[in-house]
Amino acid sequence: MNRDAVRVGVLTLHDSKETKAILNAVEALGHRPEWLREENTVFRVVDGRPRLRPDVDVVVNRLLLSNADRPAEHLGVAQTLAEIRPTLNRPEAAACAAHKTATAAILAREGIPTPDVAFALSGDALTDLRAEFGEEVVYKTAIGTHGGGAWKLETTEPLTASVGARRAFLQEFVCSTYEGRPRDLRVYVVGDEVVGAMYRYAPEGEWRTNVARGGEVEDATAVLSTEVAELALASTAALGLDYAGVDLIEGEEGWCVLEVNPTAGFRGLYRATGRSPAPHIAKLAVERVGVAVDGERVRRLSATLDDSRPSCAPAPGPTTPDEPPVIGFTERVVVSGATGTKTVVGKSDTGASRTSIDIRLAAEIGAGPIHTVSTVRSGTTKRGRSRPVVDLVIGIGGAQHTVAANIEDRSHMDYPLLLGRDVLKNYYLDIGRRVDDGADRPTRRGG
Repeated sequence: MNRDAVRVGVLTLHDSKETKAILNAVEALGHRPEWLREENTVFRVVDGRPRLRPDVDVVVNRLLLSNADRPAEHLGVAQTLAEIRPTLNRPEAAACAAHKTATAAILAREGIPTPDVAFALSGDALTDLRAEFGEEVVYKTAIGTHGGGAWKLETTEPLTASVGARRAFLQEFVCSTYEGRPRDLRVYVVGDEVVGAMYRYAPEGEWRTNVARGGEVEDATAVLSTEVAELALASTAALGLDYAGVDLIEGEEGWCVLEVNPTAGFRGLYRATGRSPAPHIAKLAVERVGVAVDGERVRRLSATLDDSRPSCAPAPGPTTPDEPPVIGFTERVVVSGATGTKTVVGKSDTGASRTSIDIRLAAEIGAGPIHTVSTVRSGTTKRGRSRPVVDLVIGIGGAQHTVAANIEDRSHMDYPLLLGRDVLKNYYLDIGRRVDDGADRPTRRGG
């Protein structure tokens, strides 16, 4: 290792391929990576001087605020480090970008085209604004990721100002299709450079294009217009970000910016373009402390996405890892849709991969619209049954989970909600624990 190597810390509390790729790129460029995690990161003030262990020269902030149960805690951790070390994607910039209406406000202020937005702190006010958006409108949580917490509404039913614990808003539905398939454009920006771009196509029966939801990708780097590249660069700069994935869509009036993601994944981008942003992010971090980096070396490294386990991965600490919270065989659950929230008793079922909700409860909370259909098989039938699927926000003990749930007629069952492995994977199941005492439900056969 070069004695003058820059020490680059990547701050993240989860194991992502993107984080590993950035750390490996730092090392491949001849510098010293440090993975700043719970196992090894310590901040102190000693004799009036701040100290950080492991000590680094610059920090790459990869903390995920969009799906954290306690985003303010993550923000505080990142801000602590940013006060004493140069930081790529400073916490305040990442926080604004993670909040979709804050992003819309900044982009509009800077004259960058975005879809129309309505954000109100009361459900009545939001419902009154619904009529201004025409027959179709997108109803979103202000903080969300991977397309979760987003509904395309064709109804005038009353809306709530929050879904679960998160504020919600309305966004103009901009439809862009190619050969009959919904598509948008993801442009990945690092510094003042566009690293690559890809078209994203929604899977069959879906309007959202997210790769995490099965969206297909296609290289768009070579056909990217100067106009769109400048929009992506201007959006990243307006939010004060050093790197970002910028989502754009082409409507009747031209291109507009949907979202700016400060911790965008780039496996889909690499699959589409053969370009990895990781070496570019590593280069930007090293240059932030005044050390030059060979651009040709970066270009060669970007042709590979090295997401193997980094040599700097800290050893597990001696403390016992936190046990997952306990969930009972039956549990009191707060279930939220687009127009309401109900507290019900749900039953846990490890044999079900997907959560299921009774059709009547789904209608009561405004679950929907239906975005796909699943096929469910049971041991008693050889043929599968088709069930519509909708997004729900499930709240248990203060934690929130956005899941794609089956809708079914559960009127003959004891419980209107069945919790599948999509929720149970976050918990330890104690089948002897029950919250229902008979007063919460009618007495019927079934689950």
